[in-house]
Amino acid sequence: MSEMRAALFGRFGPPEVLYVGKRPIPTITPGQVLVRVHAVSVNGGELLDRAGKLRLITGRTFPKATGIDFAGEVAEVGPSATGVRTGDRVWGGRGRSAGSMAEYVAVDAHRIARAPKNLTPVQAISLLAGATTSVTAFRDKAALAPGERLLVRGGSGGVGSVAIQIGKLFGAHVVALAGATNLDFVRGLGADEALDYRTTPLSELGRFDVILDTAGTQQSRLRRLLAPGGRMVAITPDFSKPLASLATILASTVHGSGRIRIFSGNPGAQQMAEITRYAERGDIVPVVDTVHPLDHIADAHRALEAGGVRGKHIIQIM
Repeated sequence: MSEMRAALFGRFGPPEVLYVGKRPIPTITPGQVLVRVHAVSVNGGELLDRAGKLRLITGRTFPKATGIDFAGEVAEVGPSATGVRTGDRVWGGRGRSAGSMAEYVAVDAHRIARAPKNLTPVQAISLLAGATTSVTAFRDKAALAPGERLLVRGGSGGVGSVAIQIGKLFGAHVVALAGATNLDFVRGLGADEALDYRTTPLSELGRFDVILDTAGTQQSRLRRLLAPGGRMVAITPDFSKPLASLATILASTVHGSGRIRIFSGNPGAQQMAEITRYAERGDIVPVVDTVHPLDHIADAHRALEAGGVRGKHIIQIM
């Protein structure tokens, strides 16, 4: 077999532009591994890419692949790749290049880690992107300390639902904003307080030591909720007004430690191994909303765009 199935799109547009096509199975370099993919999560950035909102970054060459993370089994190991063997169950990411929504993916050995042995691939991949993002945001960017008051905006989403758990693991008092129908869900994940983002004015939330923004809108207003010495991390700009959003983030640097911090996630094996340990100890639990076969990739994109998500929409590849 020299070809594999992969999710692709031949033009920018709505979910209907997605299709499953054929691509050559990747040939690995000496330091890479070939992974037989079993599950991939659908992330917000992939919706933006498909819609053409990232075209200045991703370009206009078609067809384009999609998918950034994966859980699966090692099918082949390059001669220079260490720490992994054929048959190992692993999870990992493609860094800043898409293409994991396929039957096979070639990846550098330092971009994978052993997957949690107590979770299925579908369960595992519901955690990976959100957990690595949260650990980077809380520990590396915001230096979240035990006892601090943490606001998680978008608490029921793919990142927010794991961020609540990581925040509690790090000892924070977690306040989560979510839709009214998801308040019990985020409380069940460990949120100390769960508030309806539609009916709770930002001005009534109080002050926070750390704010994690997963939405990208109203960032300047959100930043004003910081307590003295507080830190805010945003994982996305407002792509409906990208230039204005970027200006807001840049202008916030005048506030020093109170600026809006941003970063581009690109976790390595060490951080993913840390997340594996959290999952195996039960410190974080899977957050699966729906599971779709690869042929229904458009349905998964539609579901994420519809909002009201509880965790992750997952593509299972048999």
